[in-house]
Amino acid sequence: MNSTRNTFDYDVAVVGGGSAGYAAARTAADAGLRTVVIEGAKEVGGLCILRGCMPTKALLYAADVLHQTRQASRWGLRVAGVGYDFSQVMARKNALIREFAVYRQEQLTNAKFKFIQATAQFADKSTLTLSSGETLTARSFIIATGSTVAPPTLPRLKDLGYLTSDGVIIMNKLPHSLIILGGGAVAVEAAQFFVRFDVKVTLIQRSEHILKDFDADAAVELEKVLRREGVTLFTNTKLTEAWQEGGLKGVSFQHGGQTVRVAAEEIMFAQGRISNTAGLGLDTAGVFTEHGRIPTNTEMQTTAPHIYAAGDCTGPHEIVHLAIIQGEIAAHNISHPSKKRSMDYRLFTRVIFTNPEVAAVGLGEREAKARNLSYQAASYPFNDHGKSLIMEARDGFVKLLANPTTGEILGGSVIGPMGGELIHEIIAAMHKHMTVHELAAMPHYHPTLAEIWTYPAAELAAKILVKH
Repeated sequence: MNSTRNTFDYDVAVVGGGSAGYAAARTAADAGLRTVVIEGAKEVGGLCILRGCMPTKALLYAADVLHQTRQASRWGLRVAGVGYDFSQVMARKNALIREFAVYRQEQLTNAKFKFIQATAQFADKSTLTLSSGETLTARSFIIATGSTVAPPTLPRLKDLGYLTSDGVIIMNKLPHSLIILGGGAVAVEAAQFFVRFDVKVTLIQRSEHILKDFDADAAVELEKVLRREGVTLFTNTKLTEAWQEGGLKGVSFQHGGQTVRVAAEEIMFAQGRISNTAGLGLDTAGVFTEHGRIPTNTEMQTTAPHIYAAGDCTGPHEIVHLAIIQGEIAAHNISHPSKKRSMDYRLFTRVIFTNPEVAAVGLGEREAKARNLSYQAASYPFNDHGKSLIMEARDGFVKLLANPTTGEILGGSVIGPMGGELIHEIIAAMHKHMTVHELAAMPHYHPTLAEIWTYPAAELAAKILVKH
């Protein structure tokens, strides 16, 4: 066994040093495997730290503070001369990101594994060639190269120039007006951020509603809020053309049987990301890809048995906490081939950091109907809840889905104040396979936002009679 081990430079080579890659390398090294991480980006940290979760949420929080300050009169408060210095908003964000990135750099460079900054490509199934001129071999590999912004669907848009989620977080000046193409998390968070900083925003979505991964009732509620705050919102559209007139950029689209033309100072393309796998030579290694994405089994294993993948490059959900779990499971399965673990997406959670926040875990009504699954559902609004009334946070509701026979909680969703925090009560409940009867009976402090879950739980518990 030792002679086989020593024919390779490393036991595990991890390609990518973001959240998934770091988690995988740490797990493999802790298991005693000789591990190397190869990171090709000039900036170390990965999407979450550098261009995703952390910078966008720092900016959204600033926008929320500005919005709440402007609404101070609702609480009988007088705040004169509310304004902002956008350069200082960005400076605070930059300082936070530097702090996070430096910490990740230290984690990578002061770890039990070796860290190499270079791009990598498979020369054969066990060999990587690096841009530094080196080559290295490994018994197993974990691909964790993340994702990159998807190319625009409108051919002329590239010629006009456009913003992406990567570009928005480094801009030093706000546009006067902005068209946002898309209706997912990036698009709606950007729409609210910009409109709260006095930008005239038009959001154009292809589907009937924004947030197509959530139930329509939550999407409709957020659409109402965005329109109330000043976003011009078009849904159920088909983009046909991008164009420029004078100093403005514009798009044309079909909507309600008519052609609509909208112009603005800038256009933001926010219709998703694609796997960052080009140039890796995955074909050479025997790894099958699908439109660039690396499909895996639930053990995070690719079509090449000794090569695993984790994070955005594989999916199926581009969410950082799942990427970390995927990386850990991939490394665990390489380290313990006789005790393999599998991914379980039963507790799949998603959060949109608008205000109100939108969050869901587990099964939604749309998915349940599509899969022909039986369920009981109940909801309760925040405009009839004590703590949210105190907060003047009246938009939204919570909803629970339960097994109609046993009462076990199948899923939960929330659109409302602190939704991203509130959803964790349902994650915990579902993790332990709790029933609505148990959740309804569990003590909740009053007045709190969290006690709102007891209302749909109690309603469902009264409907679902379980024999003891």
